[in-house]
Amino acid sequence: MDFSKQLSRRTFLRGLGVSVALPWLESMGPLTSFATASTKEVSTQTAPNRMAFLYSPNGKIMEKWKPEQIGANFELTEILKPLQNVKDKTLVLSGLTADKARANGDGGGDHARAMAAYLTGAQPRKTSGTDIHAGISVDQAAASQIGDQTRIPSLELGIEPGYRAGNCDSGYSCVYSATMSWKSATQPLPKEVNPRLAFDRMFSTEPNAAILQRDEERKSILDFVKQDSKDLIHNVSGNDARKLDEYFTAIRDIEMRIASAEKFPPIENIEYSAPEKIPADFQEHVRLMLDLIVLSFQTDVTRIVTFALANEGSNKTYPTINISDGHHNISHHGGDAAKIDKIRKINIFHIEQLAYLLEKLDSVPEGEGTLLDHSMICYGSGNSDGNRHSHHDLPILLSGGGCGTINGGRHIEYPKETPLNNLWLSMLQRVDVNLRKLGDSTGTLEGLS
Repeated sequence: MDFSKQLSRRTFLRGLGVSVALPWLESMGPLTSFATASTKEVSTQTAPNRMAFLYSPNGKIMEKWKPEQIGANFELTEILKPLQNVKDKTLVLSGLTADKARANGDGGGDHARAMAAYLTGAQPRKTSGTDIHAGISVDQAAASQIGDQTRIPSLELGIEPGYRAGNCDSGYSCVYSATMSWKSATQPLPKEVNPRLAFDRMFSTEPNAAILQRDEERKSILDFVKQDSKDLIHNVSGNDARKLDEYFTAIRDIEMRIASAEKFPPIENIEYSAPEKIPADFQEHVRLMLDLIVLSFQTDVTRIVTFALANEGSNKTYPTINISDGHHNISHHGGDAAKIDKIRKINIFHIEQLAYLLEKLDSVPEGEGTLLDHSMICYGSGNSDGNRHSHHDLPILLSGGGCGTINGGRHIEYPKETPLNNLWLSMLQRVDVNLRKLGDSTGTLEGLS
């Protein structure tokens, strides 16, 4: 491999059955130019704009979520305090509504509708059969236009697997409450919950023989690209060499953690049989998946990710924070102070995981900024008050700089009934996907930049 000239951003290290993309290096020079959504002024950027959508189920204790102050001088509430280190790169967005998560004449089933409508803005058809119908989700609207620019058009991740059939919520198919991403109105995309399989999808080019050989020999993917990596390091600047060393260390660390996690028995859950070879520790499972998101952005394997911390209506327990009650059961707290306190702790725990992701993205230098500066990370839920199954004034956070198109550190309150899908249109615009409408959108959001 000849590195005597400026490196291409699409340089890969290749070996038997694997292909490892590189992070941005000084040797690659500026990557793209983009026009900001508000001014259309063209600026030079050294990185693409990425987007990730994180979902947490069963609503929040909203009075402990929503800041009292509007604008830049707001104080993080008790639930949001873990975001202190990235507060200046985070927007708290209030007033957004998922109208199609409401019954609208279809009766019960708020949990199923909440997740199915979250990224689509479409009313899911009430059926427990095969005639499911929702709408294209924002991530897939983006993937359909820019997904060909990366090795994987989009990455769908989660923690809890979901049933593909059956009735999971008042006559709604289980697909609805377990699926964020919809390629079309009738094509839900299942999420990958196994870190090993997600890792292999990101890097393996021969998913059968090569993976089996590597696992059997207990080799790292880096062993297969050893010669290419040596040649590369000898032909880049000192800063690039250090960056590559950190990058390869991160890959090796994830591989070792996956291998370590596989030594333990699978998580037991009364609602389903967990798949094999996922971490027994819930927090380690979550953070492995979050690390894979960072790696997928760093390598430009994909620029579009969805990640569900749990299925909507999930009744999982949280032994990590000493909560043995099912999440869904206690979300219907009926004003019980003890249950409210447990939900508060779960809400904080989820935000701690988000903070882990954001801080890790912000720790990876890229060009004149960080991975977080070149990303849009949205965290939220299709339910606000889980006790009442309300779908207005949703708990929504938007973190990252969006390549200079988002100005964080503020609490913005939009008028009541502003469609959540207006945010999705605004994010699509920032990755050069310009749609007139998505789901129940009525336009884009003002004030993000």
